[in-house]
Amino acid sequence: MKGILDRIRKELQQEADEKTRQSGLRFFKEPVQLYGIKSAAVETLGKRYLKELHGRSKVEILQLCEELWQSGYMEESFIACMWAYSRRKEFTPEDFPLFERWVDAYVSNWAACDTLCNHTIGAFIQSYPAHLADLKRWPAPRTAGCGARRPSA
Repeated sequence: MKGILDRIRKELQQEADEKTRQSGLRFFKEPVQLYGIKSAAVETLGKRYLKELHGRSKVEILQLCEELWQSGYMEESFIACMWAYSRRKEFTPEDFPLFERWVDAYVSNWAACDTLCNHTIGAFIQSYPAHLADLKRWPAPRTAGCGARRPSA
């Protein structure tokens, strides 16, 4: 399955546009890592590759999402969020620590926060509202809009 990530990354690099990348860098107050691809194109690419993953387990998909998050590239985080959200009907309470860890380890700007929290974590909370109390215990974010959080002492 790693091959699919290699192909995605190759395509992201080929489609990268320096003007779009520079525009994105100016847009964010915090440092971000960008290929330089417009969001609509990233969404199209993510959906196309998601079709190739049909029949794969939720665990396999979430592992690929983890690897996409690890890259640090905004565009890859958007694909990770899309793929995780695509499995929302399969979420179980055991998935919450993974989502919490993603926020902790990888979310460092408002765009990644909005994409993950408004979709994946939002869908999770709709299915398991008892976990809303867990969200309320999260400390205030470090950056405007969201950003990586750290457990409070």
